[in-house]
Amino acid sequence: MWRVGVDVGGTFTDLFAWEESTGRQVTSKVLTTKQDRSIAVLEAIQKAGIDIADISYLMHGTTTATNALIERSYPDAAFITTEGFRDTLEIGRQHREHLYDPYQSKPKPIIKRRYRYTVPERTNVRGETERPLDIAAAHDVARKIKAARIKSVGIGFINSYVCGEHEKQMRDILLEHCPDVHVVLSAETRPVFREHGRFMTTAVRAACMPVMVKYMDDLEARLRQHKFVGKLLILKSSGGVMSADVARLHPEDMLESGPAGGVAYAGYLTEQSGFERILHTDVGGTSFDVSIVENGKGLITRDHELEWEVPIVVPMLDIHSVGAGGGSIGWVDSGGSLRVGPQSAGSEPGPVCYGRGGTQPTITDANLLLGRLDPTLSGKMVLDFAAAEKAMSNLAKQIGLSTLATAEGMIRIGCEYMAQAVKKILVSRGRDPRDFVFASFGGAGALHACFVAKSMNIPKVIVPPHAGVASAFGATVMDLRQDLEHFYYTPVQDADLRKINGILAELEAKAKKALKEQGFENEHDIELVRTAQMRYVGQSYEVETPIPNGVLTQECMPRIEQQFHACHLKEFGVSSEDFAPAFVSFGVAAIGRMEDPPPVEISHMAGGDIIKGMRDVYFEGKWTSCQVYKGEALGTQHRIEGPAIVEYEHACTVLPPNTHAHVNAMGALVIDIEK
Repeated sequence: MWRVGVDVGGTFTDLFAWEESTGRQVTSKVLTTKQDRSIAVLEAIQKAGIDIADISYLMHGTTTATNALIERSYPDAAFITTEGFRDTLEIGRQHREHLYDPYQSKPKPIIKRRYRYTVPERTNVRGETERPLDIAAAHDVARKIKAARIKSVGIGFINSYVCGEHEKQMRDILLEHCPDVHVVLSAETRPVFREHGRFMTTAVRAACMPVMVKYMDDLEARLRQHKFVGKLLILKSSGGVMSADVARLHPEDMLESGPAGGVAYAGYLTEQSGFERILHTDVGGTSFDVSIVENGKGLITRDHELEWEVPIVVPMLDIHSVGAGGGSIGWVDSGGSLRVGPQSAGSEPGPVCYGRGGTQPTITDANLLLGRLDPTLSGKMVLDFAAAEKAMSNLAKQIGLSTLATAEGMIRIGCEYMAQAVKKILVSRGRDPRDFVFASFGGAGALHACFVAKSMNIPKVIVPPHAGVASAFGATVMDLRQDLEHFYYTPVQDADLRKINGILAELEAKAKKALKEQGFENEHDIELVRTAQMRYVGQSYEVETPIPNGVLTQECMPRIEQQFHACHLKEFGVSSEDFAPAFVSFGVAAIGRMEDPPPVEISHMAGGDIIKGMRDVYFEGKWTSCQVYKGEALGTQHRIEGPAIVEYEHACTVLPPNTHAHVNAMGALVIDIEK
């Protein structure tokens, strides 16, 4: 039986799989079918030569929910809230994205104002009812939603994170009138304070649920037609997997589903190569993703923003994305400056050189013209050099540069966008780039990795085996995961340990039960990870702090406080024992350990030629003759001096001048960059 990982990206759908009895590994890459992404999933499986009936686990990373939100391409949803809070979703936190821009505008609302309804009710911060739910008004709202033929509704009342009874009442009334509607409660989505994040996350779940239900239904139906009897697991943004049934009802947990696989592969690299601090980067066709992985674990955030003022308050891997990928389009702004992205050619029509109808030059076209790409993409397709050159020439005329200078300028600008994304995530988490290894994933990642790393003073780049399908590989090393959280604010010195232990015990029991319901049977293989959201009394932001398992006693409190000080120092460069720490909420992650994959297969062609040939490559305004190496043929005995090109089945590495590389024991290409 096969264990298969699939990552559906904006341009390509990637697959990595291993056979459980023999350890044999296969990969494939196909163009994403935008009209129905499930088609590309089946095409990738077919291209890999795998019989769907022989798949035991299909781990699937998908951008379907993210794309639906970004494009606002979902059926109209409704939102019901407390009287006086109708516009909380749109008003947000009254922040400004650009402080001095008087013409900026907020993103398009997740839920249209005409479908945002209010009812009189009020619960205070202690969970006490100050005003009962107005039953007549609730029925009136339910009738309006039925008349509007809305199929998905979010309910978010003020202070319902303490007591959600009014939300449950509203749900019961709504279902009397609309029995087929999807109903989402904020008290069940994320019972935490700060209503804007809680309401927005609830609205996102309500908006995406019909989209994900249809996608999962279509995918499972297609798989069943091919006699699929295994388990379909979906990648979560927090770094685990969940069953398809759970994914249908929790689309907010899939907003970083695809990149999460890459983070898992970076964690696998830590185990195999010993690099404790890895900067995970992934360049696909539409975007550049970057995140920090320390000691094999990706950093978690609860302050992720899908867009400006669209916060998602569930635990998510702290992944920052920008529109800089292989399909990013070059264009000239109103000031006559060359720009790159964020708009992308995607898979339809794709870069000009793909010959699928694209007319605007992309990063991929620029790399082809500069000699950095194989004109056949390692045998996958014949790239149209003349068409790419014509499109780049048209762009070059607009800015008064030569075609090659424009192509190289596009690469520099794209790499600078990537470097700024790296800088943002490192600085925001208080990390020094010189302490990290730059791990390059994605089909277009290694083309640019050395340039981005050098820009950020990162001394070493690693291109692992199967880097071109890294997120699909990472999917196969992920564990089943359930994250739960409960709000409880108290200064540590005033903490009611009996209540805290009760909260943790309840969360652990629910998390274990959730894993069992998803088919994980061996309770002894479940790992429970406890955390607390903590802050200094008076602060307005929290720091995630690990707390010990077992019954918490008064003797544990000093150690937890010291742990919080250490976490605060690591994140912000400062801590103080003069201020009292406080608990804000408690979280539990239940992790069901899955079987690890076999070691990565390394095909050394003993005695064979590692050189594919020579190719002229354009660096720094001039052509340089470079050797082109067969990436899969390289062994630990080989050393490569830049400039050079290393080509793999699904990726291509560019070694610019003043770099040198070797292959480590796991088959990864490790590149040292001279200062």
